[in-house]
Amino acid sequence: MSNIPETGRTTRVQIRLVAIQVLVYSLLLTLGGRLWYLQIRNGEEYTDEAKNNHVQQVVQPAVRGSILDARGVPLADNETRLVVSASRTELMKMKDDGKAVLGRLAEVLDMKPKDVADKVRLCDSKTPQPCWNGSPYQPIPVTDEATTQQALQIRERAEDFPGITAEPTAVRRYPAPGKSNTAQVLGYLSPVTDEEIKKAEHTRSPLLRSDQIGRSGLERTYDSELRGKAGVTRYEVDNLGRVIGEANNDAAEPGAHVVTSIDARVQAVAEYQLDAAMKEARKQHDRNTNTNYKADAGAVVVLESKTGRVVAMASNPTYDPNAWVGGISGKDYARLTSKASNYPLLNRAIQGQAAPGSIFKVVPTTAAVNAGYDFNGRYPCPSSYSVGGQVFKNFESQGHGSISLGKALEVSCDTVYYGLAHQQWQKDGGNKPKKNPADWFYKTAHQFGLGAETGIDLPNEVTGRVPDRQWKKDFWAANKDSWCKQGKRGGTYVELLAYENCLEGMKMRAGDSVNYSIGQGDTLVTPIQMATIYAAISNGGTMYNPSVGKAIISPDGKTVQEIKPKSHGKLPMDAKTRKLIDDALAGVATRGTAAWRFGGWPQDKIPMHAKTGTAEVYGKQTTSWFATYTDDYTIVMTISQGGTGSGASGPFVRNIYDELYGLDKEGKQDLKKALLPQPQQALPKIEKDGSIYAPQIRPYVPAKPEDENKQQIAVGRRD
Repeated sequence: MSNIPETGRTTRVQIRLVAIQVLVYSLLLTLGGRLWYLQIRNGEEYTDEAKNNHVQQVVQPAVRGSILDARGVPLADNETRLVVSASRTELMKMKDDGKAVLGRLAEVLDMKPKDVADKVRLCDSKTPQPCWNGSPYQPIPVTDEATTQQALQIRERAEDFPGITAEPTAVRRYPAPGKSNTAQVLGYLSPVTDEEIKKAEHTRSPLLRSDQIGRSGLERTYDSELRGKAGVTRYEVDNLGRVIGEANNDAAEPGAHVVTSIDARVQAVAEYQLDAAMKEARKQHDRNTNTNYKADAGAVVVLESKTGRVVAMASNPTYDPNAWVGGISGKDYARLTSKASNYPLLNRAIQGQAAPGSIFKVVPTTAAVNAGYDFNGRYPCPSSYSVGGQVFKNFESQGHGSISLGKALEVSCDTVYYGLAHQQWQKDGGNKPKKNPADWFYKTAHQFGLGAETGIDLPNEVTGRVPDRQWKKDFWAANKDSWCKQGKRGGTYVELLAYENCLEGMKMRAGDSVNYSIGQGDTLVTPIQMATIYAAISNGGTMYNPSVGKAIISPDGKTVQEIKPKSHGKLPMDAKTRKLIDDALAGVATRGTAAWRFGGWPQDKIPMHAKTGTAEVYGKQTTSWFATYTDDYTIVMTISQGGTGSGASGPFVRNIYDELYGLDKEGKQDLKKALLPQPQQALPKIEKDGSIYAPQIRPYVPAKPEDENKQQIAVGRRD
C-alpha cells in the first residue's frame, strides 16, 4: 500500500484535471479563432477560390474584322472551314503521349503521321517549322481543310479520338481580289504566346490562349482593333467534372473593320507591272558584267500626292499570305525565310535599302540653293571631275558646258554636283574641318527626312542612312580593328582600302562628299522615303507620313474613326525654289532623261514630272530607280540589279499611269477606263448587320505591248 495520504493524492488529480481542461479550452479557442479567420476575416476570398476550383471556361473566339480596300473590297476577311484540332494536354495524359490517336487521325485526314505529329509539337529554338508556337494548353489546329465526311468520322468515333475536335470555325482568308496579292502590306497571323498573354494582361485588349495575332503588315499594326474580344462561358462543375450550372457568359465581340487607302485595282496593276519590269530586265544584257541583269528584287509605291496615302504598294519577290492560315508547313516556311528565295517576307518598299543614284539630286540641288548658290547660275558640266588624283566621270563621259541647276537635273549632270559638293567640303575646312562645319549637303538630307522613318503605319520600317560626319566616326569605331588587321600598304585594292580606312576612316574625305552628292557611296534610302519626298514637291512642300489605314469602322457600321493624314514637316525650300525644281522635273519628262518614256503624254492636261536614277553598287549590277509625280499621284519604282532607271523601270511606271488615267499610248484619255480619275474620298458603307457592299473586280489584263523599243532597256543611258 502507498504511504501517500489520501488528501495529497486528491490534490494531484485535481491539478491534472485543471491542466487537461486548460489544454482543451486552448485547443477549442485556437480552432475557433482559425474558423473565424477562415469564415469571417477571409471568408469571401476562400469562397471565390472554392468556386474557381469548380469552374471550367469555354472560349469562343471573336470573328476577326476585315481589311478593306478604299472601295470596300475585302483584302483580308474570314471564311467558315472545318477545323480539326488536337488538345496537347489530353494527349500527354495518355501512356503513348497520344501517338496512337494521332496515327488514326492521320489516316482519316489522309496525311502522313509525321506531318500530324509535327503540327502539334511545341516550337523552341531547336525545333524547325512546322511546330506550334502558341500556348500548349489551347487546342492546336491540325488542318483547316477537313471535309464534311472527315469531320463526321472524328465526331462519330469520339472514343477513338479523345482530345480531337472537328468544328466549323471562322478562318482568315486573303482573297486577292483582281489578283491583287498585297501580301507584304497585309501581313499574316500566328498563335499568341504565353509571353504575349502576360504582357497584355493589364492592357485594354488582353489576350486569350485561343487568340491569333498579327505578325506583320496591317494585321500587326491594327491587331487590337481587328481582333475583337473573345467570348467566355464559365460553367460550374462538381468534383466529378459534371456541369451543374452556368456561372456567367461574356458574349464574343467581333473585331472592327480597317478601311485602307489601297485600291485593289491599282494594286493589281502595280504588282503586275513590277513583275513584268523585272522579267523584262532579265532579258537585257549588262555590258559591265557581260551577263544578263539579275533583277532579283524590286518595289513600287503609288501615293496620293496631296495626302501621302498609299494607293498601291508592291514588293517582289512576294508570297501568298494564305500559306500561314492554319499553321504554315515546313516546306513553305523554309521557302519564305531562305536566302535562295531572296526573303519574300520583306516589304522592300519600306525595308529595302539602296543607294538612290540620281533621283537623290533634288536634295543636293536644294542644299546648294540654301548654301547660297543661284539656282539659275551657270555651273560647269565637264565630262569628268578630278579630286586628289581620282577622276569622277559623267556617264559615257558626256559634257554639257555651263548649265543651270535646273538643267543639271534635267540632263542628270553628275559633274555639276561633284563641283558644288567639293567646294562646300573645302569651305568646311577640308581634311581639317572647322569646329562647326555647315555641312549643307548632309543637313539638308536630314531635313528631307532621310536617315529616319517616314512614320508609315506598317511595322519594321527601316531608316536608311545619311553618311554624315557622325556616321563616319561611328562606323570607323565599329570597324577599325578589322580594317587595321586586314589593311596592307601597297597591297591589293581591298587591302589598300582597308589600310586607308584604318588610318583615316573617321574623316570626311573629299571623295566621300563628291560621291555622296549624286546619291552614291554609303547613302541608303528606301522607296517609301523617296516617294514621300517627291509627293511633297508635288503638293507644295508638305511631307506627309505615308498611311495605309484610312478608317476603323465598327462591326455594325455605326462608328467610324477616320485616320487623317499627318505631316512630319515641310521641305527645306521656299516656294520659289520648289517651283524651279518642279519645272526642272517637268523638263526631265519632256526633254531630259525620261522624255523617251513619255512620248505622247498629254503634258498640257496632266503635267508629268520625273527623275531617273541608276545607282552603282560595289560587287553588284546597277540599281534602277524611277521617281515621278503628277498633281494627283506619285510613283516610285526600283529594281535591284535591274539596269538603268529609264530603261528598266521607266516603261512600266508609264503603264501604271496609263491605267490610272485611262490613257492609250497616244495619250488619248477615256475616263470610263480610268481607275482613279480623282483621288478617292468616300468611305465604303457597312450595313447594320455587318454586311459590306463590295464592287466586283475583274482580274487585271494588261494591253499587249506594241512592237517597239518602248519595252527595251536602253543601252548607253545611265538615268
